[in-house]
Amino acid sequence: MDLSGYAELAVRLANAVGDEQEAGMAEGGENISTLEGLRGLLTGLRFPDTPVAPADLDAMRALAAEFRKIFAGSAAGDGAEAVDRLNALLIRHPVQPQILRHDDQPWHLHLTEGGSVTDKYAAGSAMGLAMVVAQLGIDRLGTCAAPSCQRVFIGASPSRSRRYCSDACASRANVTAFRARRRSSAANVPPTAAV
Repeated sequence: MDLSGYAELAVRLANAVGDEQEAGMAEGGENISTLEGLRGLLTGLRFPDTPVAPADLDAMRALAAEFRKIFAGSAAGDGAEAVDRLNALLIRHPVQPQILRHDDQPWHLHLTEGGSVTDKYAAGSAMGLAMVVAQLGIDRLGTCAAPSCQRVFIGASPSRSRRYCSDACASRANVTAFRARRRSSAANVPPTAAV
């Protein structure tokens, strides 16, 4: 069973919190600052017909904050704290597997479909992250190195070298570094003598 899609749920939720400027940078502009934003996020994922209430919004924002702490702990090199937080989520939201068949696919395993919207989302995404950590290591969970970005990501490259959430952030950082080097080298050139 491939749980990487479930792990991406944690990434999407963690990146859907923040101010409006950050939300514009998020994949699809997702933002759960409002009930409509939460409905939009859920509709675009695995839970299109799930009714949500104000209490669900608060619970999902708390879950998103917890995922952000897990990614931040990993990025800061505190893998033990990140794993402790992830284990606490797994205990709080136990996984309930089901065998399903849909969309002309053969029988396959899905994770929980019961409980509140937060329970549904948390169980699958925490289990997906747990599998990533167990298979690839805690250091694969990161936060974007671009100073103006706070998005999280899962780095699956064999070189373990991913530092940015997207190609756009990597490009912006490279352009900024290039311009800084250019300014620095221009400042170090002595002025030419007037003739």
